Amino acid sequence: MSDEKPKNQWKEIETVWDGEAGYVARNKAGATVLMGKDRQGNPGIGPMEMLLAGLAGCTMIDVVEILRKKRQLPVEFKVIVRGNQRLTEYPYHYTEFEVEYLLWGENLQEKDVAQAVQLSEEKYCSVGGTLSKAGPIHSRFRILKPGESA
Repeated sequence: MSDEKPKNQWKEIETVWDGEAGYVARNKAGATVLMGKDRQGNPGIGPMEMLLAGLAGCTMIDVVEILRKKRQLPVEFKVIVRGNQRLTEYPYHYTEFEVEYLLWGENLQEKDVAQAVQLSEEKYCSVGGTLSKAGPIHSRFRILKPGESA
């Protein structure tokens, strides 16, 4: 038996329309996300916002794991992702992205955070690697003291 890693892997999401204005996406594990509106009119996340959420989640997971290995975990961590969406012709796609990393902690080292962000962006984050084909991804990070306002 070979220890060789597979070259490709299919991912699958099933999305079901609720008959009105809601669309519920479900993964194989059963986790769900609402797009559109639920039957009570409460808004879900828009499909284009889901791309931004995917980028935020992907890079956050990477940065946390890298900082964990460096014993540099923040006490709080937030990523804000913005996408510049072209609205002049269909499809209304993103043309560039901004990612802002906000990390709170007492002993976080700037060089370690910078390296974690760089490794995520250049090597590990699959969502960023995919979206970077649509446009450039600009990023910055700030290290704050616990309790400090962003």
